[in-house]
Amino acid sequence: MTNTYTLTDPRVESALSRMFTASAHDDATAARSYARHPGGFAAMTTEEQAEAAAEVYMPISADGGKLLYGLVRTTRPATVVEFGTSFGISTLYLAAAVRDNGRGHVYTTELSKDKIAAARHTFAETGLDDVITVLEGDARDTLAGLGADFVLLDGWKELCLPVLRLLEPRLAPGTTVVADDVNLAGLRPYLDYVRDPANGYHSVTFPVEDGMELSQRL
Repeated sequence: MTNTYTLTDPRVESALSRMFTASAHDDATAARSYARHPGGFAAMTTEEQAEAAAEVYMPISADGGKLLYGLVRTTRPATVVEFGTSFGISTLYLAAAVRDNGRGHVYTTELSKDKIAAARHTFAETGLDDVITVLEGDARDTLAGLGADFVLLDGWKELCLPVLRLLEPRLAPGTTVVADDVNLAGLRPYLDYVRDPANGYHSVTFPVEDGMELSQRL
């Protein structure tokens, strides 16, 4: 393990500050975008939802990012999988931890081509692009066959459980799985699943921002 601390790199600090500032306008941006679609957000297909949210950051909180960084530093995973890149805020925290561990790689998946382009630009400008692979497309396709030692589920909440079940056959005992936004109704089926010991997880809610569910694969 190295003694560096990538989160204090001016390039990383600047990128995170810029994106968190931009995300403060998410509610207004989302309202304008979703209003252009007949039937509203719930009536859209997955592809239409991604298109409608192309300018919406939907970030984890700064404290949530620091928690992710600490968890990855502690568990030292070889393979980190993230469902839901968006503009790459959470990805930067994961990648910074991987870089500081001196081992590992982050695989992150995103459906929006606009967000993919923006995230890749950010990863390059922060110097973390060599430890990040962006998988383009529906996570239910791009993550098929991929193993993981650490998982962050922060895409569409209704898909968190299907994505977990997709990854599950290749999750070794001890794998940490984190889901963001426990207060959102769409995450309820996922929470019911990981909170039931019969499904093979030890799970606890961490009270940061909208809540993060930390689950350990048993």
